[in-house]
Amino acid sequence: MTARRGSDNRGGGNDVPAATQRGYDGATATQRDDANANDATPPARRENAAATQRQDAAQTITFAADAAGERLDRFLSRRLPHISRSRLRSLIADGCASVDGAPAKPALRLRLGQSAALRLPPPEPSGLAAQPMPLSVAHQDADIIVVDKPAGLTVHPAPGHPDRTLVNALLALCPDLRAIGGTARPGIVHRLDKDTSGLMVAAKNDAAHRALSEQLRRREFTKAYIALARGEVSPPEAVIDAPIGRARGDRRRMAIAAGGREAITRYRTLRRVGENTLLEARPTTGRTHQIRVHLASIGHPLIGDAIYGKPAAALNRHFLHASLLGFRHPASGDRCEFQSELPAELRGYLRSAASAPNAAATPIVLK
Repeated sequence: MTARRGSDNRGGGNDVPAATQRGYDGATATQRDDANANDATPPARRENAAATQRQDAAQTITFAADAAGERLDRFLSRRLPHISRSRLRSLIADGCASVDGAPAKPALRLRLGQSAALRLPPPEPSGLAAQPMPLSVAHQDADIIVVDKPAGLTVHPAPGHPDRTLVNALLALCPDLRAIGGTARPGIVHRLDKDTSGLMVAAKNDAAHRALSEQLRRREFTKAYIALARGEVSPPEAVIDAPIGRARGDRRRMAIAAGGREAITRYRTLRRVGENTLLEARPTTGRTHQIRVHLASIGHPLIGDAIYGKPAAALNRHFLHASLLGFRHPASGDRCEFQSELPAELRGYLRSAASAPNAAATPIVLK
């Protein structure tokens, strides 16, 4: 595994200072602590102080309206893209939005220069358990942690996977992660499928989470995957531009859908492996199962993909590995780039391919 950082070398190890709490476009954030709550305080007062401390842990983000006539809910949605619309509606309904200091309704039309604020309550206890487990860490500092996820590990708790997930492992490494980015998926910025291995970055504070989420939204992340596709892929290099949505009748599957979300994948052939093709795939967008669905849509599903293709006798997973991850460090602004080699089971599968016994000896070059 290799990593490259910007030339001023900030953000490596523990050299990066804690990130300043800032909202998008210069928005300010306040976070206050009740310094008077301590164990010497009588129990009743201590309970009140704890409640005050939880209240004061809320974060308030303030923006100046940059256009006249825009609805408050649409303005806040535009300025806070990392907050889902449903979450935003709930916050406004709970009285967390104000304009010029007064509570405001979602349909309020803003005047130019008015001050619109949104209070983000502290997260409720998640109930997620910290569960130590082996985890390969490519990089860690005060703001981010980059891990090399193994296949078979689910990223966050979900139906059928209540624990023993990447989130549980991260909580064991970084206990303060609980309050970052939501209680169900603390610290998580992007995801990999359970049986996809490779590089992921998680945020260790709110400012880092907002900055990385914004980069992801702007498609500023660099991501490359190594994939083994069934058959001879032709043309050897192309762009697949096909929208993806939920498959009808099967919620586990995604499909090419006219009304789906934009999805773009660029691929190029690295080499033939027997009757199959080793590819580098670079997704511009980040839809669920994107590379798997796109390759299956052109008749070349991943080797070992039981959902979009068929299982492989000698491989207990699909052949997809997130080998390259690049982004700007959320505190320093330096460009970070991390690389991960194929895990042992994928290298072994290449070596054992009957028609290409020396396939794994040929180097894979990422450009």
